[in-house]
Amino acid sequence: MSDKESILIRRFAKLEKHFQALRDYHTLIRTLLSDEDILTPERFNFIPPRDKAVFDAYIKRFASIQDFLGAKIFPMLVEISGIGSVKMTEVLYLMEREEVIDSIDHWIQLREVRNELEHDYPDELAEALEDLRFCIDQFEEIEGYYHRAKAFAGRYTDALV
Repeated sequence: MSDKESILIRRFAKLEKHFQALRDYHTLIRTLLSDEDILTPERFNFIPPRDKAVFDAYIKRFASIQDFLGAKIFPMLVEISGIGSVKMTEVLYLMEREEVIDSIDHWIQLREVRNELEHDYPDELAEALEDLRFCIDQFEEIEGYYHRAKAFAGRYTDALV
């Protein structure tokens, strides 16, 4: 096994831990939302702090997974496939071409929304809750990116199959 393969295996192991936490938070959120839509300004301000913490934790994991995929996994996939190092736009293009991500535009949209939530803190609660709902609704997409990246890596190393 090459050094790159062992690095990639360790990175996927770390990513799996983040993804498991995201999956758990997503399950909790679906339970919270099953009784009533609390993602409205009128209701959100009155939910218990522990419930708000679940939403915060979800966004943190969502952001971590997207960061880790984009910065640590996708470039390594390009390298391990024999293409070598390229610019991030080329990495995303290759991930789209290999169907690891559905589209560069969607990847960028996810990034922009999560950046707004994590860094910019929208001035209006309604806007923040809309972005939060978007990220919750994108769980399956992030999950797909994770599984397709792992499947792509499995073409080049038996350790991830």
